[in-house]
Parts: sequence; C-alpha cells; structure tokens
Amino acid sequence: MDDEYEKLIRRMNPPRVVIDNESCKNATVIQVDSANKQGILLEVVQVLTDLNLMITKAYICSDGGWFMDVFNVTDHDGNKITDEGILDYIQKSLGPDSCFASSMRRSVGVTSGMDHTSIELIGSDRPGLLSEVSAVLTHLKCNVVNAEVWTHNTRAAAVMQVTDEENGGAITDPERLAMVKRLLCNVLKGSNKSREAKTVVSVGATHTERRLHQMMFDDRDYERMGNDSADEKERPNVNVVNWHDKDYSVVTIRCKDRPKLLFDIVCTLTDMQYVVFHGNVDAEGPEAYQEYCIRHIDGSPVKSDAERQRVIQCLEAAIQRRVSEGLKLELCTSDRVGLLSDVTRIFRENSLTVTRAEVATRAGKAVNTFYVRDASGYPVDPKIIDSIRQTIGQTILRVKGSPEESNQVPQESPTRFLFGGLFKSRSFCNFGLVRSYS
Repeated sequence: MDDEYEKLIRRMNPPRVVIDNESCKNATVIQVDSANKQGILLEVVQVLTDLNLMITKAYICSDGGWFMDVFNVTDHDGNKITDEGILDYIQKSLGPDSCFASSMRRSVGVTSGMDHTSIELIGSDRPGLLSEVSAVLTHLKCNVVNAEVWTHNTRAAAVMQVTDEENGGAITDPERLAMVKRLLCNVLKGSNKSREAKTVVSVGATHTERRLHQMMFDDRDYERMGNDSADEKERPNVNVVNWHDKDYSVVTIRCKDRPKLLFDIVCTLTDMQYVVFHGNVDAEGPEAYQEYCIRHIDGSPVKSDAERQRVIQCLEAAIQRRVSEGLKLELCTSDRVGLLSDVTRIFRENSLTVTRAEVATRAGKAVNTFYVRDASGYPVDPKIIDSIRQTIGQTILRVKGSPEESNQVPQESPTRFLFGGLFKSRSFCNFGLVRSYS
C-alpha cells in the first residue's frame, strides 16, 4: 500500500482509540480500531511498550480489512494509568491525529535525528569485549550517551549512541567515522575467525530494542548449539500447529512473564514476515500465556516441519535475549567522557561479566542498569561487589533485586559474557480462541 492510498484510507476510516479506566477493576483498558495494514500490531504494541506499560491481557483481531485490538495495561506497580500526560500521548500516538502510520519505515522503529551518531555492533561474546570497545571510543573522543547491550547464545549485540567530545553533536567527518568503524570491527573480530563481526555507523536515531532484535535475528542467534541440553528446563514452551479448517498456523507460548515480552514476540513474528490475524494474551500471573493465529505474508500457513522448527527456535530466542540473568546493579552519577571505559575496566579486572545492560544520560546524569555474573559462571562473590562499590562509590553503585537470583549453579551451556561489562553515560477479563485445530 503506497503512502497516498494509505492516507486516503485513514481519512475515510480514521483510527479510534478508547481508553477506559472504569470497566476493569485492576487495569486500564485501551481499545484501538483502525484500517488494517501490515505491521500495525507492532506499531501499537511498540507505543505502549515505550511508555513502560505492563500489558496483562490482550485480544487481537485483524481478520479482513479492519484492525481491532484491546489491551489491559498497568504501570510497573500494578496500578491503573491515571497520568493525563500518558493518556493524552496514547491518544495522539494511536488516534486519528497520529503520525506513526505514514510508512513502513516507521513500523520498524526507525526515526530521524542529527544530535548523535548511532553505532551498531554484533560479534562473538567474550570477557572484556565491551571494555575494549569503550576504550577505543574514548581514545577516538566519542562520548557514549545511550546504549543497550544484549547477549544470547555466545553472541553479543549493542546499539550505542555517541556524540563528539568537542562539540557534543553527531560525528559527521567521513574519515573519522571510517576510523571508528575500522577499529571497532577489529576489536569485535578478536581471535574468533569462525563467526562474522559487524559494525555499522550512521547519523540519526534508531529504535534501539527494535534494531537489537533485527540484528540478532539476522545473525541467526536462534540456531541451537550442540550442547544446549542443560538449558532445556529454562527454555520457554513454544508450540506451532496448523488449524486446517481455518488455514491458520496456531502459535502457543507459555513462559515466565516479564516486561516487554509481547513486544519481543511481535517483533520476531514481524521480522519473519508473519501476519497475526487473531491473538489472545494472558499475563496476569507469574506465567504468561500467548496464542496467535498466523499466516505468512504470502497468505500461507506454516508449510513444513523445518519451517515450524525455525519459528519455534526464533520465538525462543526472542524471549531469551532479554532475560535478566545475574545480579542487578544500578548506577547513577554525573556523566563525563571516559566514564564507560573506566568502569568497564573495573568490572573486567574483578572478573565480572554483564549479561545485559541499559545505559542512558539524563540531564547530565549517567543512569545505568547492569546484570552481572562471575566470568566463570559461579555466583558473584559479595566481597567483590563490596570492593567494586567502594572503588566506584557506595551511593553511586547500588545492588537491586534479589541477590540469590545470581547464586545459581553454573551451567554447561555457553556463557553469556556481554562484552565484559557495560556501564556508562544511561476491559475484558476472560476471552479465548476456539481450539478446534489439529
């Protein structure tokens, strides 16, 4: 559908958003009705996820030319959404005055901007890798203002936003950008010649989590290792069967609930070019249940066992990429150039690896979250954490969450190293589908 025809359809059938805080006892109910188009489900879920809303229930229906979704949402404390600013933003982002639906470029979360340079990195994970990357960036006078790093299945991916140390803006000099790309690519390659390493440098903004999913999917991180049997108990329960009467494939998922789970799954189905026609999401308890009726964009259900296995593996990877393994550390301090390099060196020297990290700069403050583990896979020694906190500052670096979560028996499966460490500049209540399929 070209942009002009899409605009005509929107004028004839403008989107309608209804936000209801009365009909459901424990959640805000958001109903979105609009003309259907490829990628619209991801766009709506992305808007809600970017607001850090918890989606506890959802009903999805886009069979035919009309899209109708209902979401039960709360904040992270389980409360209804009453902030007028957030409610107004949802109306403007998804309603008739929204600008998100003008092109498929927006549906993959890519926006424009000139205040920073985006760096995308993907390669084999190893201890100390991020420390090396941050040292290179500091040497090249690049200041990391935002970043997110994921690790999964021996691979590590990062999207980093950097500025020029001298002027605080985007780095635009072609020769300097080429040098950044070349040196970072050399660091990523290391001594591992069996898997490819990639570095992409661009000016502008990127929807970070959207890109991380795309990068790791393109890198085929979903392919299982030969010795991954030790992870069988931790693997989410994903099943795909064909509903022959309706010519759908039905995907069912059961796993531990966590924030942004729906977004991660819808991202992957979209990347694999599957369309969700009906869906049912229930995540009111500790376990999430999701069910989708899908077809490929060419109109066909899953055609073979090989395709079915690939869908299962890709959805498992999408769920596991963001799993927060290890001890949660939060840091807040005044931002400065070289902070990332200094702190990742401290992490590396104390044999800590980071399995996931979120880095942000807000009003001159570095606000960061890290999930750390011992490089050997053993529980993190509290004495090491105390030593690191004394070095960095007791009030700057705090331990969050449940310490016992990090005290797990070491796994024989591939260790997630996350570059060695990252730190710096950072209503309806019952519904369901008829399951008369085989």
